[in-house]
Amino acid sequence: MWKPNTPGAGPTTPSTPEPIRSAAKPASSFETTTPRPSTGSPASSSAVPAPGDQATIGKSLMVKGELSGSESLYIDGRVEGAINLPGNRVTVGRNGQVAANILAREIVVLGKVRGNCQASDRVDIRSEGSLTGDVIAARISIEDGAFFKGGIDIRKPGPNDAAAPVPSGSESIVLEPTT
Repeated sequence: MWKPNTPGAGPTTPSTPEPIRSAAKPASSFETTTPRPSTGSPASSSAVPAPGDQATIGKSLMVKGELSGSESLYIDGRVEGAINLPGNRVTVGRNGQVAANILAREIVVLGKVRGNCQASDRVDIRSEGSLTGDVIAARISIEDGAFFKGGIDIRKPGPNDAAAPVPSGSESIVLEPTT
């Protein structure tokens, strides 16, 4: 039965509910996610990993040593050493500077990379990108305006390609820009 609220008749409830406060998560300085632009088509959404599936090295971070793991990586800072993510994508952002050998399923270069790249699927050098080193991949794309200096070895994808090291003395085609 309904009872009117009278002063001193017991606890009263406020007319507006109190906001629920949750504990804020501490921000991680090593791994964050950045929003990626959507292309609008449902087919392309599978090409871009969900925000939780991609780690990010931010602009102000520098990593020296070996990076390995089981998720995709976006690099906007500096990395020196080796990057070993055989089943995932490595994206070097516009501000990214990498001096490392990269082993991944897919490598996208928007910044600067010095080192050999081996991809079980593809290497994509965008127009702002620069890659100095040898490439082993099933497919390669070099956009107009991109810089590339090194050898290219196109290999059909196989079950053990991701684990094979980049050979140093293999025959390859060397492409150099003309001025």
